[in-house]
Amino acid sequence: MSANLLIVDDEQMIRELLLTTLSRENYVCFQSSNAIDGLTILKEQEIDLALLDVMMPGLSGVELLRELKMISPDTAVLMITALSDMETALSCIHLGADDYITKPFSIESIVAKARNALEKRQLIIENRKYQNELEQKVMEQTNQIRAAMNELNQSYETTLTALVRSLDAREKEVGSHSERVMNYTLLLARHMGLAEADLSIISKGALLHDIGKIGVSDNILLKPGKLTDAEWLEMKKHPQVGYDILSGISFLKGASEFILSHHERYDGAGYPNGLRGEEIPLCARIFALADTLDAMTSDRRYRKALPFRAVIDELNCCKGSQFDPTIVDEFLHIPRSHWEEVAGNRFQ
Repeated sequence: MSANLLIVDDEQMIRELLLTTLSRENYVCFQSSNAIDGLTILKEQEIDLALLDVMMPGLSGVELLRELKMISPDTAVLMITALSDMETALSCIHLGADDYITKPFSIESIVAKARNALEKRQLIIENRKYQNELEQKVMEQTNQIRAAMNELNQSYETTLTALVRSLDAREKEVGSHSERVMNYTLLLARHMGLAEADLSIISKGALLHDIGKIGVSDNILLKPGKLTDAEWLEMKKHPQVGYDILSGISFLKGASEFILSHHERYDGAGYPNGLRGEEIPLCARIFALADTLDAMTSDRRYRKALPFRAVIDELNCCKGSQFDPTIVDEFLHIPRSHWEEVAGNRFQ
């Protein structure tokens, strides 16, 4: 194994012995009689292994070890010590030295300890490189998975939006009622400080709230006049139909709960289950206001869009009956301009 070695010892005989012995092993050896010159060599050369005498005049081997580890943390270190310096040598291990050589020493022990220290250093460097490469690969694969998931989610969103637009077109909606209601619902939910996970459920639930109307016949859904009692009972089934369609799809499970309860009323007079107050999921209580806003400010077959003031009056009138009073108050704190920005047009 080719390597650069540094020998720092104030005894010339020790230096020459180490230099001769280690050069025979094809190591490139640098030497110094003191710590200051040794530091200079460390700054100029890439040293793989340093052999440092513990006791030297001026800067000691222990102090040199500290400096060395700051300059070149990967350099392996063997401390050279007399038997009386054993305690100091052991303390050097805690400072980062790999091993120590006691005087007097044998040539075989020097060669063996140098080889072991260099092999240990190489293993540490290779392991770090492996860990870095592994982390890089994990990061790259994670990014690839995230990109694939984002692409898949985008495909889901595109497909769902296309489906909802086709349903809105079936009812002759102007623009996209479902997308507007989704945006209104998200604006109110964000204003109320709901978590991102809840916003995702609300977004899908609001977008798909009328999916159950796919099971309602055209002669009922598109009837220009008032529905008969039997027709109305048929129409009121669409929340349950929507729930049945989506509840078996894992990523739409939360949205299906929203859809099931989006026609419930705060006073318990809604459908299909007559839920009351906080029995109704929060997302559905929020949606109720957003749906009313869009219904009143959009043109319908039987009337023109109503002014925004009429929406405010309706919410105040139905506060505590149709709508959650707390959410009505939250709605009223949002400036009209914010609703218009989300709608993409100005209200009357």
